[in-house]
Amino acid sequence: MGPAGNRPDRPVPSGRGLFAVLVVGPSMVPTLRHGDAVLVRRRGRAVRPGDVVVAIFRSRPDLVVVKRVVRAEDGGWWLHGDNPLITDDSRAYGVADVLGRVVLRYWPRLRRFGYHSV
Repeated sequence: MGPAGNRPDRPVPSGRGLFAVLVVGPSMVPTLRHGDAVLVRRRGRAVRPGDVVVAIFRSRPDLVVVKRVVRAEDGGWWLHGDNPLITDDSRAYGVADVLGRVVLRYWPRLRRFGYHSV
């Protein structure tokens, strides 16, 4: 599993199916937090605005990120983080290419009391 938000320990898997990503950094707070692990589907329904995705910015091909889709632009996607205080997204790096759509956060596991899914 490679971290998203910085250079992964190993390349993001190619091909079809699901792959796991570890969230690094605060850019997706409150939806996802540093240390959350998510499953990403490479194929499936088309990406739409509002989806949370794993992507690579064209201007930063070494940076794998987890961000929210804002709109289609220049054959790619304009992405923003959910944390308004962090702008390490398309506002800084431009258009991104989506590797897959986040379908499930599996770590940390949900607790019965005092923890709500987002």
